[in-house]
Amino acid sequence: MKKKKQLLIATTNSGKLREFREALQDLDIEILSLKDFPEIKNVEETGSTFEENALLKATQYGHQSGIPVIADDGGLEIDILGGAPGVYTRRWVDKTKDSSDDELIAHTLSLLEEVPEKKRTARLRLVCVFDDGEDVHFEESSIEGRIVEEAGSYEEGFPFRALLYIPQFEKLYGELTGKEHDTINHRRKAIEKLKPIIKEKLGI
Repeated sequence: MKKKKQLLIATTNSGKLREFREALQDLDIEILSLKDFPEIKNVEETGSTFEENALLKATQYGHQSGIPVIADDGGLEIDILGGAPGVYTRRWVDKTKDSSDDELIAHTLSLLEEVPEKKRTARLRLVCVFDDGEDVHFEESSIEGRIVEEAGSYEEGFPFRALLYIPQFEKLYGELTGKEHDTINHRRKAIEKLKPIIKEKLGI
């Protein structure tokens, strides 16, 4: 029996891993996460851009695991705040430690307290990298919207989905139905762009 090609998704985030698995389910490959490699050393995200961080994770986790890797990095970019928090999402509130979902939501709302609706434009942007050990390929996607004045519901690990209003559906990201979410999911769109490369490089 022919062994399936393996692909490492460079994350321990269960929500993110689920989205990758769903987007890649039509490929005949074995999808692994960092939890399947307990011996792997954590890669510090020291880049100043999403592109740099995604590349760091893809190349270093690929070197450690010995198999092809998909890594991504992304976050919220608020225009009136100069694109913040950007790559500094979890260290945005306090540079010395990671903040909780609730702390990030509260901090965002406090900074935009006096900002009118038309100036609260923002996006969730994502950069996805595939590294097969020989070549590196980048793709990106984003979801445009604006920051609301009061947080709604969200899935743990995705705090800004409680704040980003999506005009297309006239509701918060975190309130979208599964079908609506699939329609605009930036991770899925970036992966779809990478699929032809993944299939070619893995020979599937």
